[in-house]
Amino acid sequence: MKSFLTAIRWTWKLSGFQFKTLSRNVRSIPFFLVTWRELRRQARESSEVIPFGSVRPILEDRFAQAGSASGHYFHQDLLVARRVFENAPDRHIDVGSRVDGFVAHVASYRPVEAIDVRPLDSDIPNLTFVCADMMGELPEELVESTDSLSCLHAIEHFGLGRYGDPINFDGHVIGLENMKRMVRPGGRFYLSTPISSNQRIEFNAHRVFSLPYRREKLEDEFEVESLSYVDDSGQLHNNVDADSTEARQTFGLNYGCGILELRKKAA
Repeated sequence: MKSFLTAIRWTWKLSGFQFKTLSRNVRSIPFFLVTWRELRRQARESSEVIPFGSVRPILEDRFAQAGSASGHYFHQDLLVARRVFENAPDRHIDVGSRVDGFVAHVASYRPVEAIDVRPLDSDIPNLTFVCADMMGELPEELVESTDSLSCLHAIEHFGLGRYGDPINFDGHVIGLENMKRMVRPGGRFYLSTPISSNQRIEFNAHRVFSLPYRREKLEDEFEVESLSYVDDSGQLHNNVDADSTEARQTFGLNYGCGILELRKKAA
């Protein structure tokens, strides 16, 4: 009885008070009890001695898929990491992308330098980290310093204070101008942001940009080599002609992710 009550208590906590999840988890309790008894029976007959600790029912996972292979971060991180590998730049610098996603992907096969407004304690091989605010004045040594630069799902946060950065309404503009200056002529710039026909600020989470607005900020110095986007359902549309009908479909998105691979024009 005590075990049953423990299972009920953990079920309630894990459900987040959502009825559908709670209902599914309650139906899983008999399965949990049967399998728990079976494991304890096998433990008594085994030569291995591994003691049991506290009871922690995890009842939802057997209904879930093996993992998530969709969404903004999954697709952008994998896609751009693959592009960096294929293009094999002399130097790759990243600004603000997820360390436990894209940066880790790249660091698995080559050196990467990461810049973020927040500090990071890490001694990971292939990763050099610099704590800096990209809305500040760009150091001279970073001007035209790299032939490969990425900023994935990050610039939309600049200046909104979410990560401790100073409030600046034009933070994304300043940050983008600094990053444009970092890329050498002929170098590549990988940029992703939320996209929608309804350009907006959702304070203090992020900005959501329209694709034409983003291109307008870039096309004076960069050519679009490829456009990919993740739609509202989390599915990737890879290598879409930026001037095609399919690209114009992004105008109807509510919260998609636009991924641009750009090449800096010759001076």
